[in-house]
Amino acid sequence: MASSFTSLLLVLLLAILSGPQCFCLASQEFQVGGSKGWVVPPANDTNIYNEWASHNRFHIGDSIQFKYKKDSVMEVGEVDYKNCNATHPTFFSNNGNTVLRLDHSGTYYFISGASGHCQKGQKMIVRVMVPDESLPQHAKSSGYHGPIGVSEMLFLQFVLTCFASYVI
Repeated sequence: MASSFTSLLLVLLLAILSGPQCFCLASQEFQVGGSKGWVVPPANDTNIYNEWASHNRFHIGDSIQFKYKKDSVMEVGEVDYKNCNATHPTFFSNNGNTVLRLDHSGTYYFISGASGHCQKGQKMIVRVMVPDESLPQHAKSSGYHGPIGVSEMLFLQFVLTCFASYVI
């Protein structure tokens, strides 16, 4: 009886300790423009996409989805973004449903490739946080080091499994 109780306790402990690993690796997909999608903004709201982006926290591994009709999306450099220059994109898509994975921290610049759309405000800056930036300020100053990583979790699982096999 004590042996099966110990086994059950160890299995539960492993399940609990394994849970945070799944949450740490989760990513999100954001739909640019919400239900309206990637469209030319109204004349009185030309900063709509940058306002939307500034209200979201983008992490490495997240994706952004552009839904549009008779348009395109381009990733460009900062100077081309400011000048609405669509002649040298680093990425281009016009399939109507573009999903881009944010694979590094830093700043991404997006513009519409349709003539005149960027000048009307159909452009956006996305800032992907450095992993450390996602911590609250009080956690940074208190010496908090964040959730344990995958390698630490696997090592802990190995140690607990060895312990469980020894006890059982």
